[in-house]
Amino acid sequence: MTTKNKVKLPDKQPAIRVATRPKDTNAAGNIFGGWIMSQVDIAGSIAAVQRAKGRVATVAVNSFEFHEPVFVGDLISCYTDIIRVGNTSITVGVEVYAQRNPSNPETVRVTQAELTYVALDENHRPRQVPAEN
Repeated sequence: MTTKNKVKLPDKQPAIRVATRPKDTNAAGNIFGGWIMSQVDIAGSIAAVQRAKGRVATVAVNSFEFHEPVFVGDLISCYTDIIRVGNTSITVGVEVYAQRNPSNPETVRVTQAELTYVALDENHRPRQVPAEN
């Protein structure tokens, strides 16, 4: 890891923070990409539910980039931003940072993604996203 990869956490609250565990590893001993994708979807859905003021479903993963590996013991933080709001859809950007090496702390941006969610009514059908207050 080079010094140029070190960053600071964004100056806002993360949607979620999760400590990685050995059970989340792949065959190489790093955190499995699918586990990270799951955390990203959870974080993105939190932002989408808040904006939609109700139930949402993931309809698309528009982009997903892994920049750095995630290791056992890393604390990951997922930060979200609403990118677009359509009639029934909400697109959310998610950035994931890992904090590691408690004795010599460093923070690295490990993943970024963009996902689209659709707002759902009580019958699980698309509904209009309410206007922002």
